[in-house]
Amino acid sequence: MGRESAGSAASVSAELRRAGKYMTDNGLAWGNAGNISARIDGDRYLITASGTYLGELGEDDFAECSLTDASLTLPAGRKPSKEVPMHRAVYETRPDIGAVLHASPFYSTLIACAAEDIPSNRFVETMYYLERVERVGYCHPGSAALGEAVREKARKANVLLLENHGVLVFDTSIKEARMSLHTLEMACRMLLEARSAGIALSSVPDETAHDFLHHAGYRPRRRWEA
Repeated sequence: MGRESAGSAASVSAELRRAGKYMTDNGLAWGNAGNISARIDGDRYLITASGTYLGELGEDDFAECSLTDASLTLPAGRKPSKEVPMHRAVYETRPDIGAVLHASPFYSTLIACAAEDIPSNRFVETMYYLERVERVGYCHPGSAALGEAVREKARKANVLLLENHGVLVFDTSIKEARMSLHTLEMACRMLLEARSAGIALSSVPDETAHDFLHHAGYRPRRRWEA
């Protein structure tokens, strides 16, 4: 599935602002924890500036970065989020990706801090959006080590649990990435609340999930690294 067409810096900024508000309004982000980005074109991307609040993003709360010139940040003096290394790693590794969302939603982060797996075959959205989830061992936020750890796992999945940190999701567009994040949080909440209530959740068989992904036509089939 190819990356959807990027837009102008102004249109991408507007969509990122809407995404930040959506994330905050739906419990997917809080305070100034988290950072989001989206491609403008194949080489450039916008990322939230350092210290911004995702629910209150303004037109000037973004920095423009380049994949080919690591020193280029526009506008001059606007400091991008310190998490640039992992956003950059995703865009360099996955040319199909159009947006990257990093946040610490409660239930998803709880799972990221625990030795728990997230079953992907609970319901339709998890079968598609959570088909592959990878864990990334703890590295300090903003570090080059975290960027390289994300680079390694980004080839294998579109959802990464950052252990003792939060989550990173990325997809062909801001809208699809947002849906991935919301689906992840819903699945984690369902898992934990069912366990607390003593409810045993069932899953569809693996062969049924495989048939859904290949033949149901819900979304174009994802192509993963072999």
